[in-house]
Amino acid sequence: MIGLKKVNGEEFQLKKENNQEYNISDKKINEKYEKGEFRIVTEQARYPIKSIPDMFMDGVLTGDYKLNPEYQRRKRWSDEKKSRLIESFIINVPLPPIFLYEYEYSQYEVMDGLQRLTTIIDFYKGDFSLKGLEYWRELNGQTYSELPHAIRRGIDRRYISSVILLNETAKDEEEAEELKQIVFERLNSGGEKLEPQETRNALYNGKFNKLCIRLSTNDKFRKMWRIPNENELKKDNHGYSQAEIDRYKEMEDVELVLRFFAYRFLNEYTSNSMRNFLDVYLIEANKWSDNTLVELEDIFENSIELVYEIFGKEAFLLPKSKGKQSKKITKTIYEPLMQSISKYLDYKESLLKNKKEIRENKFSNQEDLTLENGKKLFDGKYNHRSVIEKRIEYFDKLFELYIK
Repeated sequence: MIGLKKVNGEEFQLKKENNQEYNISDKKINEKYEKGEFRIVTEQARYPIKSIPDMFMDGVLTGDYKLNPEYQRRKRWSDEKKSRLIESFIINVPLPPIFLYEYEYSQYEVMDGLQRLTTIIDFYKGDFSLKGLEYWRELNGQTYSELPHAIRRGIDRRYISSVILLNETAKDEEEAEELKQIVFERLNSGGEKLEPQETRNALYNGKFNKLCIRLSTNDKFRKMWRIPNENELKKDNHGYSQAEIDRYKEMEDVELVLRFFAYRFLNEYTSNSMRNFLDVYLIEANKWSDNTLVELEDIFENSIELVYEIFGKEAFLLPKSKGKQSKKITKTIYEPLMQSISKYLDYKESLLKNKKEIRENKFSNQEDLTLENGKKLFDGKYNHRSVIEKRIEYFDKLFELYIK
């Protein structure tokens, strides 16, 4: 069988945690504090919420505001949750501040509070009607322009406060990124739970993370996983299920790309903590050279292209059960199939020539589809490294039949 080729500069080794305790004198600790090491400089501001749409949307055009820096989560609020925010303005419930970071003098990006800001902007634009209000049910179904005059005036006079991390907080770009990530993590330690990839996106953003985000927009990849994009979700009849919408909102598409690359170092996966494995891999991969990332980008896109050309939109569906084709798209097929086919990119012509037979025989080897304990190889109940390797080996055997 053909082995997995690594590209130049693609190196990763899972390091053991260093539990060393820092034994430093009080004098040194005091000196460190007095020097202002790792200390955040802030100021505060208040904005009438009526000014938010013009202030931020004009600021986006002029470059004074970034509403969606990479470490922010995607828009996740439903119309009911948006409406609850507007109801809070109506009854004057105190709200936590938004957090901005001054990345250049007088230029800001939103660190925390994107959902609130975009809700305010969308409400004033009339992009959603109030829904599910608890104390002002009589306003359900109305947009901002349809509200009674007194209610509109009441909302208009509310303010939202902000905490601004000033530019002088960090001495260089690297420290700025670290401080932003620390603040984001602490701000999001409570409230709505962040999914693993949302946390990675916030804490470990870098060149490789941005590559994963870009590759997740690949059209054929999205078709095989049925992942919508932001524009599709704006349509009333977009045709996606809630589970498929959540897959996008929770950045599962980006994690799927990350998994493809991380599984190239499956030999380093020695525990049951896949989350930790992906975390550490991303941190290390962010350090790789641009040339290495270009080569990896080609491998991912060529692998996706070949999988799609052979198997079509059904590529990652589970095997038939009791004569019926499963409709479930699953990682237990995606991960090994992508790993395996990436080994055979040099044999693309032969594989495409035999794609009909490959499709027909995809799950024909019944003996290899069953583990020693009688469990099915791809049912997802077992995800130890040895099982993952067996899944990759299964597809290796399939492709080996059709290469010259």
